[in-house]
Amino acid sequence: MWTTRPELWGTFGMVSSTHHLATAAGMSVLEHGGTAVDAAVAAGFALQVAEPHLNGPGGDMSLLFAGPDGLPTVLCAQGPAPAAASAAHYRSLGLDLVPGAGLLAAAIPGSTVSWLTLLRDHGTFALSDVLPYAIHLAEGGVPVLPTISAAIGGVRELFTEHWPTSAAVYLDGGAAPAARSVLRNPVLARTYRRLLAAAEAAGPRREQQLDGAIRAWTEGFVAEAVDAFARQELMDSSGTPHAGVITGADLAGWRPGYEAPATARFGDWTVAKTPAWGQGPVLLQQLRMLERLGLPGAVPDGSAAFVHTVTEVAKLAFADRDAWYGDSADVPLADLLSDDYTAQRVALVGERADGDLRPGSPGGRTPRLPDFPGAAVRFAGSGEPTIARSGVVRGDTCHVDVVDRWGNTVAAMPSGGWLQSSPVIPELGFPLGSRLQMTTLEVGLPATLTPGRRPRTTLSPSMALRDGRVEIAFGTPGGDQQDQWQLVFFLRVAAGLNLQEAIDAPMFHSTHMPSSFHPRTATPLEVVAEDRWGSEVLDTLEDLGHRVIRSGPWTLGRMCAVRRDPEAGLLHAAADPRGSQGYAAGR
Repeated sequence: MWTTRPELWGTFGMVSSTHHLATAAGMSVLEHGGTAVDAAVAAGFALQVAEPHLNGPGGDMSLLFAGPDGLPTVLCAQGPAPAAASAAHYRSLGLDLVPGAGLLAAAIPGSTVSWLTLLRDHGTFALSDVLPYAIHLAEGGVPVLPTISAAIGGVRELFTEHWPTSAAVYLDGGAAPAARSVLRNPVLARTYRRLLAAAEAAGPRREQQLDGAIRAWTEGFVAEAVDAFARQELMDSSGTPHAGVITGADLAGWRPGYEAPATARFGDWTVAKTPAWGQGPVLLQQLRMLERLGLPGAVPDGSAAFVHTVTEVAKLAFADRDAWYGDSADVPLADLLSDDYTAQRVALVGERADGDLRPGSPGGRTPRLPDFPGAAVRFAGSGEPTIARSGVVRGDTCHVDVVDRWGNTVAAMPSGGWLQSSPVIPELGFPLGSRLQMTTLEVGLPATLTPGRRPRTTLSPSMALRDGRVEIAFGTPGGDQQDQWQLVFFLRVAAGLNLQEAIDAPMFHSTHMPSSFHPRTATPLEVVAEDRWGSEVLDTLEDLGHRVIRSGPWTLGRMCAVRRDPEAGLLHAAADPRGSQGYAAGR
């Protein structure tokens, strides 16, 4: 099969990420003797600078890591809602939705402190070995991608009229920087250097130094700057200025945690995801239904029947996500993945497109969906900018996968803290995130805004195991599309395609389900598909009742993947040509 790039093969180490500068940083660390963890941390910090419209130091992350043998471990870098972030408080402000941008949308930032924690607990390098790559990029500058220029241009008026601290960093003479110019952020570089100084002052040992950097973030100068800045009343996407509720005490009182993954079998594979405080298990539910339909071992054939079946399964799984997933109530995940429940759900897959949103009743429970205002119409919002109706990628998050010669593997999905999501904190050079927009202000639901509880993130890295060992790490940006695109990619790999073949093949997804992002809209029956599927397939889908949006030939996804073949002693990597900056490297 023809591919845009070769699948990389080697024996030393592989890195795949959504930006070539991050891939280069990670590969450099491997070349200097670092492990997959060390390399992933260097790449993760580099992504904060190289893709500021897709992630930042004030954002969040979901991450899986594994040694040469056994199940992966989840590092939850999704910070919870601050202590004062209650549904009652937000309703008292006259809100019926959490704003999609601004200070009220800020969860406790988890990405940076989690990179530091992972390096301390499971890495081998010091902070001074991995952070200089990001410092160099912030001081020397990064190339302005067309997507960065467009993202800044889209909020230029907001910056000039309401967020002057963001204008100072991202506007050039009042205008968005031109594509292929150079964007520098010396204040962010100074923040990184202050973290390094705090590390070196904490003691001679690597662990002491990383503890010092963590304290500087959670209790020191970062927490102090966040606390002071969030007291201001600044414009948010509600159209009214509000002060934030996040405080320095919130940062001091939270640390990222480790936990076991959610898993499900698919043929001779075991797929591992983050638990149901995020959307990760929605991929497992889809795989369980498709296995019930006899898909393992069958090559996805590029037919309308394949697209239809996968789409209908996705609708059912995502309806369950919206009814049952979240950190503010117990999630009946064992029932959702059980044989009996899977059989009940598969029985609903029909020959024509289903226009309803139909959550099930796991264990006999009664489902309850949130009230999604305006859920029948999609329109431009101020939440995470994911995929437009045209299919054009406007940006959303980023991804990095690493495997080293010892068999250590990392899959990480850093996101949030987008330059367009919240005003820049002038002492730090970065904004806070807006992940609380994914909660609901309705009381009593799994995703209800609750102090100390995590918003139901879409950040969803994946690992696939055979014979008890991680073989593939993969993921893609895309919000609600992440676990649709990853599903199709994995089905292709499980059927025998190599990583690059599986990435390059035409992609599709459904927007039938309500978006996870403000203003929580949906487009029932809609399927967005690359037109490389061909007119015959797309026309047949329309005949089956789907509303097909032809998105262009190379528009859906930014997949990254690495693979370890223990029997052959080979490592593999691939990256998506879509978006034009994701690359894999290795030897």
